[in-house]
Amino acid sequence: MASMNEKDYYKILEVEEDASTDQIRKAFQQKARKLHPDVNKEPDAEERFKEVSEAYAVLSDDDKRKRYDAMRSGSPFAGYPGQGPSAGYGSPFDGFPFDGFSRNPTQSRSYRPRAGADVSATIDIDVETARNGVSRGMTYQRFVACDVCHGSGSVEHTEASTCPTCGGAGRIRIDLGGMGLFGIGFFEVVCPECEGSGKVVVDPCASCGGSGRVLSATEIVVEIPPNSHDGDTVRVQGMGNAGTNGRESGDFVCQVSVAEERLTQRQEFGFRMVGFAAPFIVIGLLYQPLFTFAIVAAALCAVGCVMVAQDGVRMNGNWLKNGATSLVRGAATGIIVGLLLTLVRPTAIMAMSLLLPIIVIVALSSRRSG
Repeated sequence: MASMNEKDYYKILEVEEDASTDQIRKAFQQKARKLHPDVNKEPDAEERFKEVSEAYAVLSDDDKRKRYDAMRSGSPFAGYPGQGPSAGYGSPFDGFPFDGFSRNPTQSRSYRPRAGADVSATIDIDVETARNGVSRGMTYQRFVACDVCHGSGSVEHTEASTCPTCGGAGRIRIDLGGMGLFGIGFFEVVCPECEGSGKVVVDPCASCGGSGRVLSATEIVVEIPPNSHDGDTVRVQGMGNAGTNGRESGDFVCQVSVAEERLTQRQEFGFRMVGFAAPFIVIGLLYQPLFTFAIVAAALCAVGCVMVAQDGVRMNGNWLKNGATSLVRGAATGIIVGLLLTLVRPTAIMAMSLLLPIIVIVALSSRRSG
């Protein structure tokens, strides 16, 4: 077998040197169908099939194609930083074996039935509307079942057929033994025709490209139930993206957003600061060496209250609940730090009291970012 740099892969696939990946794929598919050993019984069919598979495996991969082109030009290291005499000798085809192939799914004959994904959206409403419930109309983009092929991907056939390129195996075995730079036996690559499924759509629908679905605008009316709150979700079954090749559709998932029930970042930080400072006030009053901490903590508590009030106090149940949650989290951190400080000597405590504001800010900031 000729070494790789002695072969003209472009000539083997009968494509131009500036051919696109899609043109290379189509050329390979046409030749592979004709030369597959299960279809073509000519003596040299198997050898020619291996040759076109080898050519496709290199030219369909951008990196391998660049290295192949560089090697044909007589400079196997051209365009590859870190290789060459100064970096030590290395093969320009490092990174072999082959991996999968990228394809445009809208141009694929592969039969790959998959359930459709959910479509997510958000509806902004106020507290009163959330309490009473509301119906909201929405328009959104999603994949729907193709009307021409009724979602199957095939115009006339109801079932997929065995892939003619790989014979249903989903992979193609390529003999690389004897190649000048490889010489390492066999490799298996994912079949570019069926993309590994082993099956193909017999007569792909021109409208959907064989996937069984097309992009379309959809209108829906979402019913937000009474007594909803910020973060609640409403799920409408079957109104998400349609599945490929006849599989079931996903759901339309709508998240309720009630701004009045959410804490701002400043309010959340303020609640945590109040919670963090509260244990030090109590411990300082009960434990005399920490009395200085109580004074500093009271000032920090006041600052936290101002931060909460700056963005407006909202007297609704969910807002207060969120505030209480942040308060408790800050208090838990304060209790742990306070108990540790009670084990420190009184002289160190006095010095640490000056650092309490910094401790508060660092502790609460790290919890908020986490």
